[in-house]
Amino acid sequence: MHAISQYREAIIDYLHEKIKIKEPVNLYEPMVYILEQGGKRLRPVLVLMATEIFDCNYKKALDAALAIEVFHNFSLVHDDIMDDAPIRRGKETVHEKWDINTGILSGDAMLINAYQLFENYEGETFKELSSLFTKTAIQVCEGQQYDIDFETRDNVSIEDYLLMIEYKTAVLVGASLQMGAIVAQTSQQCKEAIYQYGRLLGIAFQLQDDYLDAFGDPETFGKQPGGDIIENKKTFLYLKTLELASRSEAIQLEHLYSISPVENSGKIEAVKSLFESSGAAELTRKEIVDYTDKAFKILDKIQLPEEKKQPLRKFGEMLMDRQV
Repeated sequence: MHAISQYREAIIDYLHEKIKIKEPVNLYEPMVYILEQGGKRLRPVLVLMATEIFDCNYKKALDAALAIEVFHNFSLVHDDIMDDAPIRRGKETVHEKWDINTGILSGDAMLINAYQLFENYEGETFKELSSLFTKTAIQVCEGQQYDIDFETRDNVSIEDYLLMIEYKTAVLVGASLQMGAIVAQTSQQCKEAIYQYGRLLGIAFQLQDDYLDAFGDPETFGKQPGGDIIENKKTFLYLKTLELASRSEAIQLEHLYSISPVENSGKIEAVKSLFESSGAAELTRKEIVDYTDKAFKILDKIQLPEEKKQPLRKFGEMLMDRQV
């Protein structure tokens, strides 16, 4: 097995080989710009890691890994347009640096480019990879639409929210691992199990992300807490508080989520206090642990020697500890 840093280097080298600026420059330059900004490359790393775990040379999975990375960045380009976001990874977003039309078109080209990369596989492998990718891509789009819809919906349930984060975040983690298993041509049971491991871990990670947005240490979390509260996002914490709080507390929370004060510190502290007093914060922490445990139990059942599972187990632990 290789180290995570080695997988990242392999992905970056392959990216430079496959994705280059050519004519028309204004179509391809934004693609290279967003792809070279970095990021953690977690999803393509998982593709390569899963391939090697099932005794196949990771280089055979480079096209699938790059396809996942290109697709993920395509979604970021379009998300930034929808959010009118000026900054991504500390740099101007594509639509800010160029314009909205260029961002849309370059994003479209990236999606097509991702599909093209699967054409380097043959027969049943191509069929399985493209089918999984198509299913995952539409789920990601559905998750994004749910997220948009929830901004104006008053009847969002816990189940609705969990489905949204599963589609928007977790399915791509599961698909990344399953693609490695497909390239390695392992058993159907292993393909399905490793997908579920990634999906459950992805849900746990997103729930933790929501929790840390409110209660995280800015030094370790990497951003100032309270962003979701400022934006009035209906996160698991918010929905669980409405479910558990007294009527007067629920009314207070709904009021706080209806205002956008110039100075947000008072609002953030008031909302966090309700998250804690209702018991929602504690239950969110428990939910994170439960989903993480479910993921590791799935991993335990995969028919592999324990030494083969260790890299995935360690990756999962590092992911939840924010070390990757």
